[in-house]
Amino acid sequence: MLTQFGIFCRKLRLDSGELLKHMATKLGVSSSYLSAVEIGKRNVPHDWLEKLTNMYQLNAEDVESLKLAIENSQPSIKIDLKNTDNQERDLVIAFARDFKDLNEEDRSKIMNILHKKGGGEVKG
Repeated sequence: MLTQFGIFCRKLRLDSGELLKHMATKLGVSSSYLSAVEIGKRNVPHDWLEKLTNMYQLNAEDVESLKLAIENSQPSIKIDLKNTDNQERDLVIAFARDFKDLNEEDRSKIMNILHKKGGGEVKG
């Protein structure tokens, strides 16, 4: 199943009239690697945002859509715990271990807490 990033790339290819192998060549990877990224088996490489932006001359709105698609398509993330204290580290690890067990109400509460810094409330 295609990720949001995969959907974005497919649309880019269709709009440009090119095949997956052509985009893969431009990105310097194999077709199978690009396909694995598009379906979420691999993370989107960090330099692809800039590469795709430049190769396809994306406007500001498309760049924002691409950023969001990349963020929402990552099968895994790394969290740097270098400069955290034990309490912060315990919180991150507990959340990572148990987030899948949260119900809708608890997820909504956590999102609201995290978004209070931005001043907006998240509606679930």
